[in-house]
Amino acid sequence: MYKCCESKHNLSFGPTLAALALLLTPAAAFAEWIGDARPMMGTEVSVYLWSDDPQAGRAALEAVFLEASRIDRLMSTYKDESEISEINRQAAQSAMVVGEELYELIRRSIEISRLTDGAFDITYDSVGQYYDFRRQQRPDEQTVESELPNIDFRHLQLNDEARTVGFRQAGVRINLGGIAKGYVVERGIDILRSRGVNNAIVTAGGDSRLLGDRRGRPWMVGIRDPRKEGEVAISVPLEDEAVSTSGDYERFFDEDGVRYHHIIHPGTGTPAGGVHSATVFGSDAVVTDALSTSVFVMGVDKGLRMIATLDGYESIVIDADGRVFFSDGLQKPQRPD
Repeated sequence: MYKCCESKHNLSFGPTLAALALLLTPAAAFAEWIGDARPMMGTEVSVYLWSDDPQAGRAALEAVFLEASRIDRLMSTYKDESEISEINRQAAQSAMVVGEELYELIRRSIEISRLTDGAFDITYDSVGQYYDFRRQQRPDEQTVESELPNIDFRHLQLNDEARTVGFRQAGVRINLGGIAKGYVVERGIDILRSRGVNNAIVTAGGDSRLLGDRRGRPWMVGIRDPRKEGEVAISVPLEDEAVSTSGDYERFFDEDGVRYHHIIHPGTGTPAGGVHSATVFGSDAVVTDALSTSVFVMGVDKGLRMIATLDGYESIVIDADGRVFFSDGLQKPQRPD
């Protein structure tokens, strides 16, 4: 069902955009590339675009950052005034009318939960809220055990006609961290396209959306080595496509030889194991974002079998031994020059 090879660890690459390394052309081509990277959404949001009109290009770039900031205010669980925080406070008491944009993303999240047999589950935060990776804190076994029953996407009650979201029991908490960044980069590309931009990349953390090609050549996107910061394991040529990587190196701390990271297994309430990174390619960054998390949680065998059932989506997984596995429809990527 899948192919395996040993990971290549001693490879050089160009500028890094979070989990992905974008290898842009050198020399004069950079003169008309306009870009910026800013800390947002608990990560870094980057925009690079080609524009014949620098003023219009800078305006388009600013519009993408404004949109990312708006979505963050709507969907961040770290902002008490956000709509999702309001849901977490009230939805267990009574169903809450939700804005169309957030409602649709929650609905799509539940669809992906069903597709992945719960490997993707936005209620993971019922336990996930007790992890603090900056302070290197994790919940004790008793907390995990008591809160674990609250992780189940079936606890979410949606009414499409009334556009309401309710929780079937107290203690349930949702977090769109596994899908919202994909939404941000898709919205960013929509904005750029509407402004006449034909060649661009928008990145938020491990999620990127490519618009067009690299002016006659494919974009070369590098999947980083999960254990060697600043190095690339695999380089893949892409055009007009989304790519998302979930890795155990994004937010983590090590304790007594164990790595505690942010990708929580919904079945255990603890960080998923067996995989160092999972990358998914496809047409929609909302989907690739959620599926990269899903494949990471499911593991190499089950994850790639699931990807094989989806038309237009492919995956590369690096397991805990550093081996690289490719889904069936993906030609073996090339080493970066």
